Amino acid sequence: MVLPAGIRVRHATVVRKTMALKETSAAGDIFQGTLDMLILRTLVMGRAHGHTIAQVIEHTSEKALEIEQGSLYPALHRLEDRGLLASEWGTSKNNRKAKFYQITAKGHRHLTRQTNRWRHMTRAIGLILGQSAD
Repeated sequence: MVLPAGIRVRHATVVRKTMALKETSAAGDIFQGTLDMLILRTLVMGRAHGHTIAQVIEHTSEKALEIEQGSLYPALHRLEDRGLLASEWGTSKNNRKAKFYQITAKGHRHLTRQTNRWRHMTRAIGLILGQSAD
């Protein structure tokens, strides 16, 4: 499976090399939006700072995915620039200054569209791989 740079897939206890993404295909566009979709989905549960977002994604994926900070923070800024997230400064649990992000109404609508697109694409891939059409 091709994932965007910045998302690592863990196999057992070994972290494998991040795979490259070809941005020229329609399928590439779907995979490129994967990190954005994971961030938005995580923030549906409530506001959080970057470190917590990465931890929640890792925990929810049963440690199969690891989000690199070098990809997470540019993605957060990009989503904020697009109006899909809002942010404010606050204090983290360990009394450090942190930027907290929350999903906007526009972000909720975008997440719904991207989730539907993702499900359509993964269903199509599943059919090709021999999974039943439920």
